[in-house]
Amino acid sequence: MAARTLSRLTRLALAPALAIGATVGLASAPASAAVWNSCDQWGNTSLNGYTLYNNIWGSGAGSQCIWANSGTSWGVWADHPNTGGIKSYPDAKKVINKSITSLSSLTSSYNVTVPSSGAYNTSYDIWDTDYDYEIMLWVNKTGAVGPLGTSQGTVTLGGHTWTVYKGSNGANEVFSFIRTSNSTSGTVNVLPILKWIKDTKGWFGNETIGDVQFGYEITSSSGGLNFQTNNLTVSSS
Repeated sequence: MAARTLSRLTRLALAPALAIGATVGLASAPASAAVWNSCDQWGNTSLNGYTLYNNIWGSGAGSQCIWANSGTSWGVWADHPNTGGIKSYPDAKKVINKSITSLSSLTSSYNVTVPSSGAYNTSYDIWDTDYDYEIMLWVNKTGAVGPLGTSQGTVTLGGHTWTVYKGSNGANEVFSFIRTSNSTSGTVNVLPILKWIKDTKGWFGNETIGDVQFGYEITSSSGGLNFQTNNLTVSSS
């Protein structure tokens, strides 16, 4: 888990270290022509206020390609071996840059089509601007994957019921909210979750929320699997 976070923070500054196939996977994109695609390890682009990342960072990764019709409609084809350790986190990022107390709302809606095999989670990854704290919201998971830290019990917040885990990877604190049942669509009211961490638990103060990311944390997808974000919206005020 530590390597996952540190690599993600420095992903655009590091030289590619993996042999990534650049010619496979694009045939798995939708029939409608994508406006952007990339099989590059750190491939990224900005569309409609969102930044998309291919983001292959884990050791032993295979091939992966990302495509996008827009910033809110995109997908990934990935063929990562059935070995331990997270291989990638392809995602879309929306920048917020507001303190928790200055936010009157922070919500997101998602609709995804994900495979029934492999090992992965579909998750939000939310960061403060100093990257001291990472808040993960897992809306579904498949296979041998699990969060960092120890269980803090179950709580109903933001329209969902979660099992909460608290831990540290040595670089930052990590708070993981694992939905108690898998979901492929829904709306998350993120602000009450942040206020619960701040006010009810006192795990951090009035942090400025920087990035809200949404994507697929893939451990294995042997043979090639498709992950599709049919729709994603992140809004704040």
